Amino acid sequence: KKTSEFTMPEEFKKRLAKSAVLKKAFTALTPGRQRAYLLYFAAAKQTSTRESRIEKYIPQILKGKGLND
Repeated sequence: KKTSEFTMPEEFKKRLAKSAVLKKAFTALTPGRQRAYLLYFAAAKQTSTRESRIEKYIPQILKGKGLND
């Protein structure tokens, strides 16, 4: 599947809309890395868990690293 076929959590969409730097860094990642982040963020059932996961991995996204790098 293409990365665009995976759902992006609303919490992550809001963060990307707030930060142009984060959006640029995320789109610069390879499709596989983008997909891994989206699947990991979306796997959480509660909003608070999704938000904490996003917060935790923002520095890694900004460095251009994948979820497991």
